[in-house]
Amino acid sequence: MKSKPTSFDIAYRAGVSQATVSRALRGSPLVNEETRRRVQAVAKELNYTVDKHASSLRRQSSATVALLLFEDPTADDSLINPFFLSMLGSITRAAARLGYDLLISFQQLSDDWHADYQDSHKADGLILLGYGDYLVSRGRLERLVQQGTHFVRWGAVVEGQPGVSIGCDNRQGGEAATTHLLALGRRRIAFVGTASPHCPEFFERYAGHCAALRAAGIDVDPQLQADAGDSTELVGHAATHALLARDIAIDAVFAASDLLAIGALRALAERGLRTPEDVAVIGFDDIPMARFAAPPLTTVLQDTKRAGELLVASLLQQIRGEPVESRMLPATLVIRRSCGAPPAPAGPA
Repeated sequence: MKSKPTSFDIAYRAGVSQATVSRALRGSPLVNEETRRRVQAVAKELNYTVDKHASSLRRQSSATVALLLFEDPTADDSLINPFFLSMLGSITRAAARLGYDLLISFQQLSDDWHADYQDSHKADGLILLGYGDYLVSRGRLERLVQQGTHFVRWGAVVEGQPGVSIGCDNRQGGEAATTHLLALGRRRIAFVGTASPHCPEFFERYAGHCAALRAAGIDVDPQLQADAGDSTELVGHAATHALLARDIAIDAVFAASDLLAIGALRALAERGLRTPEDVAVIGFDDIPMARFAAPPLTTVLQDTKRAGELLVASLLQQIRGEPVESRMLPATLVIRRSCGAPPAPAGPA
């Protein structure tokens, strides 16, 4: 019987060393593109497949990265923010393309998840989605750094933060949303979302909102901000009712998430206010249900496809011992009917 081809067979046929074959097949940046393609072509011709277990033992690695999804208050029993679900496919594809398996684990914030992967070798590194109160979780992130754990998280890029973060430019997104409402003639713009360092994403979105108001010569009115720590429809609904109970005039709502905005739409309708005729509404995230809201929700898009790719790439750079820095992705305004402006031609209605 014909023996199974080895990496040495590929090296002989491709005219390179066995070490180069190994690097080329795992996508190492140390191998140039021409050599990588030649090695991959020979491997395909010989029907060669990588023995992941043997390769992992040689490298003392698992060839696996762990994705930790943290519990999030939701209207159903899933406890998973739908925004993170939209990022999951991108992370899975990026890991597979680079030769890594993905271990997905659901974690309760109260658990000692920060210590679970230290000596178990379950995974070579961690991707963290969601973390609750940032000031509470920061201590656990610092312990991951002290342990030498490779990890990257999706979240706000905060000065002096522990570890590496990939996030959206929340301040830019908040400023773009409020600037758009101002251009439509709205002047009494409420913000639904907690403005606190405990939730730095919302805090930065509020900072962008305030910057846009000041640039237009409008004073920031604290009465036009309603706390909403959890990002759910029920919280957005309650926060908007509390805002309207102050009996102050508003002509627009900028909500710190789409779920909060959807809750706000319901509360406004219950008070007999029409959207967008009486009160315009903008959300943040562009989750799939945003386009099916009534009316379809204007929102700030976070690029989940690019985010997933960067999360995986940044983690693998750490695993390889390469320098890596936190990154912020630009936010993009998606115009639909809830703000009162005609939808952009390229976007969904």
